[in-house]
Amino acid sequence: MKTVYLVRHASAEGQPIDAPLTEQGRKQALALVEFFKQKEIDLIFSSPFKRAIDTIKPLSDSKKINIIEDSRLGERVLSTVSFEDWRDKLKQSFDDFDLVFEGGESHTAGMERAKSLLEDILCSNDENILLVSHGNMTTLLMRYFNESFGYDCLMEMTNPDVFELVVSDEKTILKRIWDDRI
Repeated sequence: MKTVYLVRHASAEGQPIDAPLTEQGRKQALALVEFFKQKEIDLIFSSPFKRAIDTIKPLSDSKKINIIEDSRLGERVLSTVSFEDWRDKLKQSFDDFDLVFEGGESHTAGMERAKSLLEDILCSNDENILLVSHGNMTTLLMRYFNESFGYDCLMEMTNPDVFELVVSDEKTILKRIWDDRI
C-alpha cells in the first residue's frame, strides 16, 4: 500500500514563478507542520515555484526531509497572454484537453506530466510521499485516478489544500483531508 499526499500551495502574492507567500500563506505553511505531525512521510516532491517550496519548507525542516524539486509539478500555464476572462478560458481548457492558448500548455500536455510523475512514484519503494503543486496541476494529478475531477473541483480548492491518495492492489481511495484550519 502507498499513500500519496497532494498539497496545493498556500496563499501567494500572485502567479509568477517567484511569487512569495502572503502573510496568511506563511501562517498556512506553519499550520501544515501541525497537520502532518502524526503522518509518516518518506519523500517530499515540490514544484520549483517559490510559493510551492515556501509552503512545504517548514514541514520539510521539521521532519528533516529534503525537498526534491520536480518541474513536472510546476503549474500548467494557461497562456502568456493576460486574459480578462481567464476563468472562461480555463473552463474551455477543461472542456477541450487539446486546446492551447498563445504561449500556454494544453491539458493533454499537463496530464502527460502528471502521469509521468505518478507512474514514477507508484513504482518506487517509498510508501508515504508528499507532492506539492498548484491548483491546476493538483487537479490533473487527481484526475489521473478519477476523471470526475475537473474545473469545478479546481474552483472549490482552497489555498492550501490537502488530498490523501491511498493506493493498493485492490483499490485506490482519494479524499480531501485538509480542514481549512487557517
